[in-house]
Amino acid sequence: MSHLEVLTPQNSQLIFIDQQPQMAFGVQSIDRQVLKNNVVGLAKAAKTFDIPTTITTVETKGFSGHTYPELLAVFPQNKILERTSMNSWDDQNVRDALAANGRKKVVVAGLWTEVCNTTFALCAMLEGGYEIYMVADASGGTSADAHKYAMDRMVQAGVVPVTWQQVLLEWQRDWARKETYDAVVAIAKEHSGAYGMGIDYAYTMVHGAPERVSHGETIGPRPA
Repeated sequence: MSHLEVLTPQNSQLIFIDQQPQMAFGVQSIDRQVLKNNVVGLAKAAKTFDIPTTITTVETKGFSGHTYPELLAVFPQNKILERTSMNSWDDQNVRDALAANGRKKVVVAGLWTEVCNTTFALCAMLEGGYEIYMVADASGGTSADAHKYAMDRMVQAGVVPVTWQQVLLEWQRDWARKETYDAVVAIAKEHSGAYGMGIDYAYTMVHGAPERVSHGETIGPRPA
């Protein structure tokens, strides 16, 4: 494997680390609602492309609270791997889950960047031989500096920084891939901000599609 190879649905796996409310309460590097939006958008992308996904939590009942329900709703069948260690790599269940997926490119979205993400990334590369792709805008730190310098440290060690929409579109790669086209466009409309707005605008104002409302419903012309 090589960092020169793009992410594909065949060579990637994904891990969410501690996407829990008490961990999010401490995040100051990104707006927390934007963070959750990006996490859920990334999760939907992984489900669309059938990416093996691991969800791990820390001290759910003792401190951190339950994983975002919006994330769990995307993967209702996934077992949640609960641990005590700040470093997910220290937990044998996490290491076993990653190994079972048989893919060396690991996309990571977690809290906090400077603790759980950094220690996991460094150990997974050193001890497990994994390539780590850190989703910067689906992760967060306790300050802008904490997030930035943790990302810098990881990049210096060989981690590849990415964003969630970049991962989504890298997995899609070609708009001629019709089996995932509609799902990707739907994710973009709901989670990609201005890009999603632009899709809605083009569909309705240029191509004459019916106006879209939430949950994929459409409505006819409004009364004059």
